[in-house]
Amino acid sequence: MVMSTAKKEAKRLEKEAKLAAKQLRHATPCFGQESEGGEGENTENRRACFRKHHSQGREEGVPMASSYNPHAVEAAWYDWWEAQGFFKPQTQSDGSAKPEGSFVIPAPPPNVTGSLHIGHALTVAIQDCVVRWNRMLGKTTLFVPGFDHAGISTQSVAKVLDWKNELGGSYDWDRVAFTMDPLSKAVIETFCRLHEGGILYRANRLVNWCVKLNTTLSNLEVEQKQLEGRTFLNVPGYDSKEKFEFGVITSFAYLIQDSDEKIVVATTRPETMLGDSAIAVHPDDPRYKHLHGKFAKHPFVNRLLPIVTDAIAVDMAFGTGAVKITPAHDPNDYEVGMRHGLEFINILNDDGTLNANAGEKFQGMKRFHARKEVVKSLAAAGLFVETKDNPMQIPICSKSGDIIEPILKPQWWINCKPLAEEAIKRTRNGELMISPKQSEADWYRWLENIQDWCISRQLWWGHRCPAYFVRVEGAEADINDGKNWVVGRTVEEATERARILANGANFTLEQDEDVLDTWFSSGLWPFSIMGWPEQTPDLSHYYPASMLETGWDILFFWVARMVLLGIYLTGKVPFSEVLCHAMVRDAHGRKMSKTLGNVVDPLDVIHGLPLVDLHQKLYEGNLDEKEIAKAIAGQKKDFPRGIPECGTDGLRFALCAYSGGGRDINLDILRVEGYRKFCNKIFNATKFAMLKLDSTFPTGNESLVERWIFHKLNIASTNVNTHLEQRNFMAATTAVYNFWLYELCDVFIEAMKPMTDPTVSLETRISAQQTLHTCLDYGLRLLHPFMPFVTEELWQRLPRRINDEPSIMVSRYPTQNTCFIFDDAERQFELVLNVVRTGRSLAASYNLQSDIQLFIHASDVSETDLFHSQAPTISSLIKGCTKVAVIGDLSQLPPGCGSTAVSPTVAVYLAVQGFIDLEAEVAKLEKKIHAVNLNLDKVLKVTSQPDYRDSVPMTVQQANEDRQKVLEAEIAALQQSKSMFLKLQ
Repeated sequence: MVMSTAKKEAKRLEKEAKLAAKQLRHATPCFGQESEGGEGENTENRRACFRKHHSQGREEGVPMASSYNPHAVEAAWYDWWEAQGFFKPQTQSDGSAKPEGSFVIPAPPPNVTGSLHIGHALTVAIQDCVVRWNRMLGKTTLFVPGFDHAGISTQSVAKVLDWKNELGGSYDWDRVAFTMDPLSKAVIETFCRLHEGGILYRANRLVNWCVKLNTTLSNLEVEQKQLEGRTFLNVPGYDSKEKFEFGVITSFAYLIQDSDEKIVVATTRPETMLGDSAIAVHPDDPRYKHLHGKFAKHPFVNRLLPIVTDAIAVDMAFGTGAVKITPAHDPNDYEVGMRHGLEFINILNDDGTLNANAGEKFQGMKRFHARKEVVKSLAAAGLFVETKDNPMQIPICSKSGDIIEPILKPQWWINCKPLAEEAIKRTRNGELMISPKQSEADWYRWLENIQDWCISRQLWWGHRCPAYFVRVEGAEADINDGKNWVVGRTVEEATERARILANGANFTLEQDEDVLDTWFSSGLWPFSIMGWPEQTPDLSHYYPASMLETGWDILFFWVARMVLLGIYLTGKVPFSEVLCHAMVRDAHGRKMSKTLGNVVDPLDVIHGLPLVDLHQKLYEGNLDEKEIAKAIAGQKKDFPRGIPECGTDGLRFALCAYSGGGRDINLDILRVEGYRKFCNKIFNATKFAMLKLDSTFPTGNESLVERWIFHKLNIASTNVNTHLEQRNFMAATTAVYNFWLYELCDVFIEAMKPMTDPTVSLETRISAQQTLHTCLDYGLRLLHPFMPFVTEELWQRLPRRINDEPSIMVSRYPTQNTCFIFDDAERQFELVLNVVRTGRSLAASYNLQSDIQLFIHASDVSETDLFHSQAPTISSLIKGCTKVAVIGDLSQLPPGCGSTAVSPTVAVYLAVQGFIDLEAEVAKLEKKIHAVNLNLDKVLKVTSQPDYRDSVPMTVQQANEDRQKVLEAEIAALQQSKSMFLKLQ
């Protein structure tokens, strides 16, 4: 009755999930749709106003907000993008990819029963960044969304899809899939093909059994917990106050049949002695040669244990040199049992209690209660020897935390060896690139040591095995023997195969109750979502995929299985690139854990969460009071003000900025908040520009600073593309961040202010305005893959130019542009900026913040002309500067000037008379002159070596020569200031 109810519930959930996926797939996007409970009035007003313009994607009717608000900016763009069809692949008329090529990513299907965490956000941020970048490069792009099927419900389907929307993933939602969809056909086809090819087989072998989940697990789903010695642990399924002893080895004795002699063995799992069927010794061990072929008596069950010799299993130097053998509950003992034809005695029920094979006294006991009872009974029988600390590993279920039990089960297995050999060959041939290199090394190591994969699972939810036991009338058939089973794509096909097997006799078919490992169906993901096994247009156009991006921790759970199955079933590697991202840890480098209180929900980072609400979320889990108290303390330390609202763009940019190819990311929320402030900087820069811009084009008569910013824009564009090609997201975000912050905002926008003054010529004003427009246009495009929402919001506000696309996400991504290369302008303006930096530093050294008067002395005529032309720019870039004069002769300097050399030919002087203590300044200058002279002496000492010209590279000689000239110029400038101050004393 219980099983029947569970099956019905599974069917109901499956129906709900499919309905939910269908509704979400075919729903008409509702732009600016209100959510229950509403949102802020300003946001709703903005949405209402924006609806008037959303068909063109423009915001002409909406006034620009006074400041950046991530919630308002991110409120409506996603619906509009989807409604406009921008997420769909843009193809040629015959459905093939555009000439620029194609780029396809099958999004990893998260298991929606697990809580969504910051690692999922990292996955979406990186994947969507690459997808948007390729789309803007003009390629046909396809980003396929989906999710896993374990325990899914309507609500959880909706939750995952909404969550992906919030992160801005540009998925083609018309292709949304989950692993219980019509993809079932692909699963059945795969099972049958593997069986027909001799790759899939049935065998009664040891499996990893999770008592808590009541199912088999693959080796990859088992974690090894290291214990350094005696440790007491809670075990799921037992009272939380009850702890059991691990990390010890127990020695006890067996009596030899018809003798008073004993043989001592040891075990870390005393309860398994109830399933012992032999004792092994080394054939060359003199201590036991007289026992070869004899038997030991089991103290608790009516069983004799043969003493066998085995040179493989026994190390004479370890312990007593005698080993208890439990073939049905230990992998090593299983091999011994197979070699010697021993009895395989299973003592465990599926629920973790002991069965009749364990003896009447222990039958029905839970396994760890039996462990204690066995030790007590051994002591009572005078057979207990000792218990000692024993460093060891214990197998833990990665899903439930339960202690795994090796148990004999008839299951379906895949022979992975031949599949792995082909995958290794294809990878070495260059058909598959894995990065970073460390993951590639792991890839080869795992494939070379691959084990067979148990794909049977004892769950009520999933793809049921299309395998049938053939019960032939009047014949005894072993249900564990694969020879008595058939597989079929349909019941009819299975029946036909069974008829051949029965050879004319009457028979019945019994379908296997087990379902398949979820990783089995997920392993078909890249081609099953394209319609395989049918030869569909999608399969033709979009398979193999371009990239598979995921965490390195599931490289073997999922990625390897996709490659193994993809090659076998389609003949092609399912993707050409695997990119493994890092594991996200907290700011201190600790693994995120509920008990530490450092788990970060990405939605909390996007929307912000007060500390009290952060505490409250701890009570929604299954932590006990002590663990909650510890977690609260951790939250108070790490998030004293709660989690600030950072927005999706700030979070995405931060996660990409952390991704430089390492194995771990130490996530600091303050850094994420810093990128939210960066969004504000971009917002304000564009808002300023809106006061200056119209829709005309660059004039072609750009000034020096305009040519410089174009050159810097071109460098940034080149570098960002190069870094994205190399998948170095850290370097890519750094390049675009530096352009916006340190070149566009800090320099150009400040430098152009005097160029837009009404007193300046119209030609100069228009040129500056259009240069700013181009830089904002290109700069926003460079940022878009990382920050999709704020860039769309601001780009839509820029005046339109001819042939502009309707959305930034389908505009062309900036690449290297030879029209923007101005090497001479860069060199000249860098000298101007060096003067600016020197002037700022000089003013700061004298604590001058206003009425700053600078004098620039240049001995080169071309440099003098340069500074004359750039004096307004220099003044605008130095806060508090009221005068910039360029002099050709030092006699033109006013009395009382501090100074610093910029180069051998350029020095900057600052009028400081009346602001300083002359005597103290003379003393400071003497110290500076002495320090510079010491540095000069070091250079001269190097250059005066006898073999200097012949032994030192020319590049080093040139650097030393330049250094010498700068130091000499610095001394001259300081001497000039000292002379001035002395005259004023």
